[in-house]
Amino acid sequence: MITETQADDQTDGPVLADGVDDEPVESNRRVFTGNTYLAIATISAFYALFHMAALNGWSIRGWTGIDIPFLPVFPMETWNFRIVHIAGALILGFTLYSARAFPDREVDSFSPLDALAYVALLPALYACFTAIGFANQIQSGVMWNGIDEGIKAAETYHYGYPLIAATAAGIVIGWLRPRIRGTIAPADIVLSVCGIAVAIYLITIFGTLMRNSTGTPFAPIGMSLAAVAGTTLIMELTRRVAGLALIIIAGVFLIYVFVGDLLPGFLNAPDISWLRFFSQVYTDAGILGPTTAVSSTYIILFIIFAAFLQASKVGDYFVNFAFAVAGRARGGPAKVAIFASGLMGMINGTSAGNVVATGSLTIPLMKKVGYRPTTAGAVEAAASTGGQIMPPIMGAGAFIMAEITGIPYTDIAIAAIIPAILYLVSISIMVE
Repeated sequence: MITETQADDQTDGPVLADGVDDEPVESNRRVFTGNTYLAIATISAFYALFHMAALNGWSIRGWTGIDIPFLPVFPMETWNFRIVHIAGALILGFTLYSARAFPDREVDSFSPLDALAYVALLPALYACFTAIGFANQIQSGVMWNGIDEGIKAAETYHYGYPLIAATAAGIVIGWLRPRIRGTIAPADIVLSVCGIAVAIYLITIFGTLMRNSTGTPFAPIGMSLAAVAGTTLIMELTRRVAGLALIIIAGVFLIYVFVGDLLPGFLNAPDISWLRFFSQVYTDAGILGPTTAVSSTYIILFIIFAAFLQASKVGDYFVNFAFAVAGRARGGPAKVAIFASGLMGMINGTSAGNVVATGSLTIPLMKKVGYRPTTAGAVEAAASTGGQIMPPIMGAGAFIMAEITGIPYTDIAIAAIIPAILYLVSISIMVE
């Protein structure tokens, strides 16, 4: 039984939250130091600047009038921009997350698997150079299509097979050979290069009239092979970051595409060849569709904004402010958990991150004043879930709603204010 006196005793004096903004380190998350840290920070900053430049129409060429080869001209073509967005995410993802959890006793000695990974890097690099060669041929006037046997053989044996072999080797070796947290595994370098090879080829092909050939016999076979490798890379990174649940769901539907013609009744589907299917995977009807559109235009900017807020330690301020406002109320730390979770939800838009940020402080305090551990955890989890529908961030769902329905994001955010407040108020009433 929790009394007001007990709650007051636990909240007397200043409660200084510290470390609320610190990110939890997952079991397979790498932690870099020294020059490696600076290199990864530079890549991340470049990735963020690229999106801000592309979305705001910045152009060094336009500012200076200097024609620098390969310098991007913004705004970029939509599909190319999304392809680069995915490729950059793959590079950062494979760099930051290992294929599996790091062992308790980490060993950094050289292994034959490391040598094998460096060998697998050769076909990945070869696929990159081959894709660049295709671009030069197209630039010189070669009519690229999926019918010419010479082009088909070149894409298959000099691009597709090396790319898929390197991708498969990188995934398998990465799983068999985890490294220490502060180093980048050679296998993950292979996967990053494979992601670059996919992007180079697709940008090259989609820059021609071949974009209109997806799903037809005229689509180059390299388009399908690049999509196979790209889909595999995306699914592997998803497994590392989010676990197996999404992979199982996606895998079931991928299998259904190719076995649907064998199923009875309403499950029966037309027979579709893998070439036709995968030639359409990297289009706006697949990977480059609304979800990637939202991720590359809205979500990335809010992530950058949240990173600045996190660096400024605004989370500590929010929790301390919540203690100042609700610390002496009936329920004590439980009311603080609700208020703080609502505030944190405004800047992070994620339930899990909200629990980690505020729960590390509020759950122990709730247990101290007499809440059962299960009740303390339930209050924090419920409050943090409400933070995901608290404007202006509201997680990825609001952005996808805006993209699919055509309703402006600001209208959705304004409409969500009352339900979000009512949700948090209802939890407060339950605690009361």
